[in-house]
Amino acid sequence: MQSVTVSTDVPQTPEQVYDFLDVMAHHERFTDHYLTHWRYAGPDRGIGSRATVTAALAGSRADVTIEVVEADRPRRIVERNVSAGGRRLARGTYTVEPLGTGGSRVAFTYAWSRAPLADRLLAPLVRAVMRRANRTALRRMAAELDRRGQGSAAAP
Repeated sequence: MQSVTVSTDVPQTPEQVYDFLDVMAHHERFTDHYLTHWRYAGPDRGIGSRATVTAALAGSRADVTIEVVEADRPRRIVERNVSAGGRRLARGTYTVEPLGTGGSRVAFTYAWSRAPLADRLLAPLVRAVMRRANRTALRRMAAELDRRGQGSAAAP
């Protein structure tokens, strides 16, 4: 399946954005519109931090295990996602790039490496639902960064 990418610009520096995204528990704050029942394991941040969540999209529910598998401060965080009993494997990649204005562009790409037959048959719908959910998540992430204040984005 073709990947889905969404992005937003924020006034925070790449380091501030990265330090916020690096803490797995912070993701609950901006994704709880479709990812609920967060259960954490491993370290709080960095490679090996993980959570099991319940994803509720398009009328279906599935448990998803999210684990950080790559991290390159302050530019990139890669998460491995496993759901549907291992039949759905994907990577979620956050990239953070500096803007000439002093802020950052934050992009999130969700890329399937394996998907159940139903997902593949309904690929345009599945991609549209994921795009909308992730666009909302990035808007909420930007609002959360603003609420925390530019100088405190790195605080847990």
